[in-house]
Amino acid sequence: MKFLFIKLKHIGDSLLLTPVIRSVRAAYPQAEIWVVVRRGCEGILAGCPEIDRVLAAAAPEKNNRRPWNWAADFGLAAAVRRERFDYAFELGDGDRGRWLTLISGARRRCANSAGRPLHWWWKRTFTDFSDFWWYKSHQVEKDFHTVSDCLPTPLPLPIPSLSFAREHSRPWPPAAGLTRFAVLHPGTRWSIKRWPEQRWRYLCVGLLERVPAIVLSCGPAPEEVRLCTSLSRSAPGRIICTSGQTSWAQLAGLLHRAALFVGVDTAAMHLAAACSCPTAALFMGSSPIEWAPWQTRNVVIQPEPTDEESSRSPAERISVNMVLQACDELLRTEGRT
Repeated sequence: MKFLFIKLKHIGDSLLLTPVIRSVRAAYPQAEIWVVVRRGCEGILAGCPEIDRVLAAAAPEKNNRRPWNWAADFGLAAAVRRERFDYAFELGDGDRGRWLTLISGARRRCANSAGRPLHWWWKRTFTDFSDFWWYKSHQVEKDFHTVSDCLPTPLPLPIPSLSFAREHSRPWPPAAGLTRFAVLHPGTRWSIKRWPEQRWRYLCVGLLERVPAIVLSCGPAPEEVRLCTSLSRSAPGRIICTSGQTSWAQLAGLLHRAALFVGVDTAAMHLAAACSCPTAALFMGSSPIEWAPWQTRNVVIQPEPTDEESSRSPAERISVNMVLQACDELLRTEGRT
């Protein structure tokens, strides 16, 4: 059996594929499993040993595409076509993924038709559909049931955890001497998910009363690097900043060792779950029903309720004390699930 999973979405979405891939590997141990994701998402799947090969498609945004991307996409389509897959699963709910599923020529071409009704033309290109109503469900459940519904025998429950195996992680040398520390990931490119910088600063002060050291993680975007660099200056020597230079495997190495992760809803938060790191997750602009840390000890922190006349933003309605209380709850019962 040869399986193709296509999900042309963001980095965190790619990692959320790993539970269903683990289930398929357990049900079909001799199968060959390929995954196609957006370029830039490959690294976060490097820790999933159940995947045989990862391919990358060019980013769909026009400002991220280059004139030669058409040639790379043509090569990708040709490579997928040659493999003659038994099953191809389109899990990104997008036209580019649907085209690639069609081009693959897989014997069974599968998609979810319940959440967003498919145009009649697309319906003709698929052979199997899942009617799992995934609104108000976790995205891991959506992928799992979409695949399970289209297989000859449904995949067994429960759904596994996310996967970034410790043996596939890598050390980050500046943190080699740390024995007990927390990882904070304060940055995000989504403005609606941002928490005020001053509150991150106060949180660092409070956390250093609870753990000896903090590692500040961030992506390579200049604003994220600036934020983490600024925060690290508040306690030189006890706060280390990655400056956006760690790979996903190196961040996984940190998270496998960390006593705690604190961050907003990002791919780093999902990687913490994949590494079974206790997680305090701030949710301001997304739904924890769909995106909460999957199967790791966690506390989700959401804005305090407010009346209609209040002008306070969701971020302003999460206090430093609320986050510190979540951290205390997780640190009181240290250990991995």
